[in-house]
Amino acid sequence: MAPAPPHHVVVGGSAAGVAAAFGLREHGFTGRVTLVDAGTDLPYERPPLSKPSGGHPAPRPIMPSSAYREQGIELRLGVAVRDLDTGTRTVTLDDGDRIAADAVLLATGVSPRRLDIPGRGLDNVLVLRDIDDARAWAARLAAAGPVVLLGGGFIGLEAAAVARRRGLPVTVVEATALPLGAALGPELARLVVQQHVAHGVRFHTGRHATALHGAGAVEQVELDDGTRLPAATVLVGCGVVPNDALARRAGADTGDGIRVDGHGRTSVPWVWAAGDVAAYFSPYTGRVQRIEHWDVASRHGRAVGASMAGVHTVSAEAPYFWSDQYDRRLQMFGRARPGDRMVLRPDAGPEHFLGFWVRDGCLVAAAGLDAARQLRAAKPLIERRIPVDPAALADPSVDLRSLVRAGTAAA
Repeated sequence: MAPAPPHHVVVGGSAAGVAAAFGLREHGFTGRVTLVDAGTDLPYERPPLSKPSGGHPAPRPIMPSSAYREQGIELRLGVAVRDLDTGTRTVTLDDGDRIAADAVLLATGVSPRRLDIPGRGLDNVLVLRDIDDARAWAARLAAAGPVVLLGGGFIGLEAAAVARRRGLPVTVVEATALPLGAALGPELARLVVQQHVAHGVRFHTGRHATALHGAGAVEQVELDDGTRLPAATVLVGCGVVPNDALARRAGADTGDGIRVDGHGRTSVPWVWAAGDVAAYFSPYTGRVQRIEHWDVASRHGRAVGASMAGVHTVSAEAPYFWSDQYDRRLQMFGRARPGDRMVLRPDAGPEHFLGFWVRDGCLVAAAGLDAARQLRAAKPLIERRIPVDPAALADPSVDLRSLVRAGTAAA
């Protein structure tokens, strides 16, 4: 009797999970592949959730259902994974079913950090994690009344832009002194904030909410300085926590995520992890960390899927993210560190900018607003660590592609 084919189980219908399942097939894995997700919808894209365009947003599938059939990827939707049994190498589902697995990939992502203050259970206090949350947010955008956003990160500011375009009063409460300061640095973060101020967004920085007030539904947000902000809707965007409980119970090393090596393997040999939940060494940051962006998660998932198939692969492209701010797109390649030299082109303003970070004579990151062409040209400079002259980066007349060509010829 022929032995049963190997079976790899992917837990989580996230960008990383879907990419890993298809990565297994693309790199020659011919055994069984099962993707398990607690949601009932076909795995869908998460970035559009913060910017619904209509009254009842529909999920946008990552891949069509036909693609799963064609690749022989079995979907188990509407059921969560309850436990991993390392001794028997089985996956226990919350409906009681047990699945034998030769390898498991955890692509469980992150969850919004919840408020722990009085009034957190009032109606119209929202987070943005899944399609149901997006529909609740869309419904509130159609209602009258002021919106208070707790957290001035990318999700919060995208939501602020959407709400202002609907004509709603918007206030952002941010615990740090400058929204997006850690991600973009003070020079670029100030320009993004200026754009929002010009659109009528109000900011309370260096503040946090201490209580929510209302009779049934939220009516006010109380801040730590005693200020009370009127609110018909509160959207909470105060960071995330990694969904690493399955890995911890299975005995894998965790600590702000599931720790993995360069190929995605955890400290438990049959368990792998990818995407937002995975903490791994990035040459672009010089440390072990999670990188929480859609494009990064998808690329990491595909690389880990390839490694699980026996084609050892490292996701080596520069980290990339984008964020829609009103009708403009903010993009960034690479990652900056404290101490990097910031180079800002002189034509920078709240509606368009291009900035660079230089370390040890090389470009390590670039970010811009409505600067897609220049950023695409900067990407190979970052990835190939081509030495650059900061004065050339600052000069709007310099074509960055010429710097790539010159650096390649000199190598």
